[in-house]
Amino acid sequence: MNRIVKITKELTEAEKQLRTEVFVVEQGFQEEFDTIDEIAEHIVIFDATVPIACCRYFPAKDNEKETYYLGRVAVKKSYRKEHLGAVVVQQAEQKIRKNGGRRVILHAQCRVQPFYEKQGYTAYGEVGEEEGCPHIWMEKILD
Repeated sequence: MNRIVKITKELTEAEKQLRTEVFVVEQGFQEEFDTIDEIAEHIVIFDATVPIACCRYFPAKDNEKETYYLGRVAVKKSYRKEHLGAVVVQQAEQKIRKNGGRRVILHAQCRVQPFYEKQGYTAYGEVGEEEGCPHIWMEKILD
């Protein structure tokens, strides 16, 4: 396994390709890319040259509580049994800690809430919808 982790300050074609495959083609979302991609840091894990997992993170605007948002966690379908979602989340949390972040929040699809709970996240607030898909806010305090 030739796994490479790349962290960038811009959305790469590799990440765009993977997010399109997972969120647009597989899950039917239409509003996948937004201006947050311009301010976020991006993590992509590659198997040689193939993008297989990714996410983005960025500081909250009111960063008084050293809060960061985590999102767009995606894993290529054929790699989903390899725990790469957990790896990419852990990579983001390490970078967030280095940047002074103490709290991470995310808006998870309800169907993957158990995945985030295994990563130490706790749900809060009401269930809402994004493009017709139920989502829940979750948070984790970094130690």
